[in-house]
Amino acid sequence: MKTFQLSLIGVAATLLVSGWGWANDAAHEAADAVKWKPATLRVALADMPTGDISRGKDLNSQLMCASCHGENGIAPTSNWPNVAGQKTDYTYKMLLDYQSGLRSEDERSKLMTVAVEPMSQQDMADVAAYYASLPAHEARVKASAHADAERLVRKGDPTRLLTPCASCHGVKGQGGKEAAPALAGQSEKAFIRTMMLYKNGARDNDVNKAMAQFAAKLTDEEIRQLAAYYHTR
Repeated sequence: MKTFQLSLIGVAATLLVSGWGWANDAAHEAADAVKWKPATLRVALADMPTGDISRGKDLNSQLMCASCHGENGIAPTSNWPNVAGQKTDYTYKMLLDYQSGLRSEDERSKLMTVAVEPMSQQDMADVAAYYASLPAHEARVKASAHADAERLVRKGDPTRLLTPCASCHGVKGQGGKEAAPALAGQSEKAFIRTMMLYKNGARDNDVNKAMAQFAAKLTDEEIRQLAAYYHTR
């Protein structure tokens, strides 16, 4: 496994690209100063271990992930995100972010930090593979019910320099390249909470602050409409 050799001085100056050593103590101390860049993310994902679906299913129960996210990846309450059908690379990246401290925006993230602290990168890859193997939540309605949201998804808004959501997350919300998550079937509450955290600057683990910049241009009503749209994909 390659590792990035991180130190407080090195982080202030540059990232030495030779892997991503999240287990290294210096990396944990400097985590809040380290932000993802396309190159560092590509290295981390390239080094992701091959996931074992069966072992991931066991870990989902053993590590009590299921208590919030469900045995089948569908959260028992709308307060937690659905993980069924989520892309492997996204889940893996999120677990790295929680373990390193890049995700620490609210009480939920602090709970996740405790949950992933003992996990190895292999554990993370196995859990991610299990979630990706599960069918996403489905709750379909007529597309016309979310016409305004669909315009943002497919066309964006050039007047506000808003790119289409589909350019990163896929036309059907299936997710895209470089850990862009699947959004189809997501809990509306979880979606809204995530977007508001990006919008108000509390969450900043996105690559080059792409989501933060996007969310900042949306109205609260547009966020609610997008949440309803993706929940029913």
